[in-house]
Amino acid sequence: MRRRHINPRRKREEGIIITLVAVFLLFVVGAMAALSIDVVTFYTARSEAQLAADGAALAGARVLANSGMTSLTVNSSNVSAAITAAEALAKSIATQVAQQNLIEGKPLTAGNITVSFSNYAVPPNNPHVTVQIQRTDLPTFFARIWGTTQVTVVASATAEAYNPSGITNGSTASLALPIAPSCVKPMLLPNTDPTSGGTTIFSTLDGSITDPGLLGLEIVSSTPLVTRPGLQSACTSGLACGANGTTAWNYYPGDPLTSFPPPSASSVECSGCTTPFQLGIAGCVQTPISCNQTVNIDATDAEAWNTDAITAVNALTHATANGAADSINLTVSPTPVPFQFIAGSENPIVQSSALTAGANTMVSDSLVTVPVFDNASMNFPTVTSVQVIGFLQLFLNPNGNPAPDPVYGQIDASIINMAGCGAASTGNNVLGNGGSAVPVRLITHP
Repeated sequence: MRRRHINPRRKREEGIIITLVAVFLLFVVGAMAALSIDVVTFYTARSEAQLAADGAALAGARVLANSGMTSLTVNSSNVSAAITAAEALAKSIATQVAQQNLIEGKPLTAGNITVSFSNYAVPPNNPHVTVQIQRTDLPTFFARIWGTTQVTVVASATAEAYNPSGITNGSTASLALPIAPSCVKPMLLPNTDPTSGGTTIFSTLDGSITDPGLLGLEIVSSTPLVTRPGLQSACTSGLACGANGTTAWNYYPGDPLTSFPPPSASSVECSGCTTPFQLGIAGCVQTPISCNQTVNIDATDAEAWNTDAITAVNALTHATANGAADSINLTVSPTPVPFQFIAGSENPIVQSSALTAGANTMVSDSLVTVPVFDNASMNFPTVTSVQVIGFLQLFLNPNGNPAPDPVYGQIDASIINMAGCGAASTGNNVLGNGGSAVPVRLITHP
């Protein structure tokens, strides 16, 4: 039998190949580790940055919506100064919100956050707030093999405070999308300027604001039959609702069976609220009310509309005693925009110790939205349904006190925002939430 000869040189070559394969596999494993750990870490950080940008942009847009800036017109005084002041406030809040977020366990600094504003028209109906988050110092792990020790993460988001009032193509045909706020209070106001009975609040053609001087107007309680009493019901004892016509600042209760279904009593913090009307004021009517929608009036004869409203409003605004409710900061300049609000001692955020009574706040239950209806050529009291042509954002009990006139039911209120619809508004509704008549939405999310 012939013996097989093994070449020792070839054996050594096989050993070298095994070594090379092992080294190659080491680099492959390193690359896989870099991809599986560093890339996942990068995308996690990217998601955290995006969430920070989204929240900050929405917070900034909410400030602009509640500041009243979107209701300024070319006829308003100090428009430029008011816009600048509102932007400064929105930038401050957006930055604070962004800084509450962590990226890879590290807080953001002001240097990581850029806030900018755009999309202004005259008036500034729908300003945009863009927030960019950038971190350049995120450490890597296995990618250090290739000399990469840090990576950069960038995210941005743009939010809009949308007010359709008077947005046109130069004619009477409105190009604005209709809005549909939720939590609208069942207190229907006629399209009548409270400062003068002969003019309107909104144009029925394009939804433009016909009296820019209404922004910031405070309607205070006073004796009956004066030029401008507090907010009160148009339905009085012994008369069917609507018998008084459409007096400015006299509201009509919305029908809870068809248009304003109230929340459950268990979800409303109001010990004295028992009627659907009270629950709708003190709580949140979840059904959105949209531009040009027809809504029904509760036309029953009820003596208690005013006193019921007083109970519900005081519960909503936490006005159990003087100074307990939130109020408006009247020291802000320029006036009346931007509006800032002062937290009362009964504000839920103050009660949770997250805020101090007397501090400025951008969140308040005293901010509400009420619909405005077209009352032209309507024959009251036979009318039982009306068309919504706009919305007012009101700050109820602006001095932080309970409504002082329980006999006549007059409620102190200030006009914070106005949003008109326009007869030609078409398209999908821009949905709103909370107490704002001006919806806020995220319009870019890369």
